Amino acid sequence: MSEQDVGPKAGQGQGNLVSRSVEEFVAQLRGFTDRARGLAAGAVPSGLSLPRLPSPPGALSAAQLGAIASAVRGQRRQIEAMSAQLQAFDAQLAVFERILEPLLEWSSTWARLEESFADVVRGSSSDRDVPPPADAT
Repeated sequence: MSEQDVGPKAGQGQGNLVSRSVEEFVAQLRGFTDRARGLAAGAVPSGLSLPRLPSPPGALSAAQLGAIASAVRGQRRQIEAMSAQLQAFDAQLAVFERILEPLLEWSSTWARLEESFADVVRGSSSDRDVPPPADAT
């Protein structure tokens, strides 16, 4: 197998960058472990400087990923709680709506009754205010 068979396909520019970065990291890690094995077998030279292992670009630590996952779980629980509260509020509004329907009907019936009595009272008082017709003799 050649590198072309194993490497990312065309159009995977980001994947190519990540795989190259991971390959570099693995190569550095292998070099470090080989040098560490060689040192364990013999004496440690005085001027030894161990290479610093770089993190791949955009990589997050396990603690950071754990914190993000925990925050997402917390937000989902908050949404579930808000959904439950909204469902309970909707149920309360439905009950309130059912209570208001007969009250609205009673109120409109009462308003019609008052209006009819007002017409009767107005009709009676206007009859009294009009003087009786004079005798035509």
